[in-house]
Amino acid sequence: MTKLKRRLREGAVMALLIIAVTSGMDFLRAPQAPANFGNQALQTLEGQRITLLEQSQQRPLLVYFWATWCGICKMTTPGVATLAQEGGNVISVALRSGEAAKIQQYLTAKHYVMPVVNDPRGEISSQWDVGVTPTFVIISKGEVVSTTTGWTSSWGLKARLWWAGL
Repeated sequence: MTKLKRRLREGAVMALLIIAVTSGMDFLRAPQAPANFGNQALQTLEGQRITLLEQSQQRPLLVYFWATWCGICKMTTPGVATLAQEGGNVISVALRSGEAAKIQQYLTAKHYVMPVVNDPRGEISSQWDVGVTPTFVIISKGEVVSTTTGWTSSWGLKARLWWAGL
């Protein structure tokens, strides 16, 4: 019984350490929303013009900064695409991934269906000070409420969106 208690205690300490390290990394790598970001007009590959303020009024919005060349994005993009297909409020920004036709070809080949804003020269991502892909930003009613970078699970994204909606 004492071995079990010790292992549970060690597991709890390890979990707290992991949470502290990942929280610290998220803090250091957090993007910074540009002034008046909510009103900036963005255009999706499908030609739809949107603003983040409009998109985040009714329910929290996930803004997903990713790239076709990003190794971690290859693991996170399927979950984001599934979230979008399930009706999640998602907009993605393809960072320095080429022209619109190339990105559309990539999405089609992978069977990803989600709204994508092309950022071929990284201008949008630069305005947000995105230094790491993938980067996830959750916006509610025009306010940034959560950010994280690197790998995250689809249930983690759903939990963050749920929490932002409370």
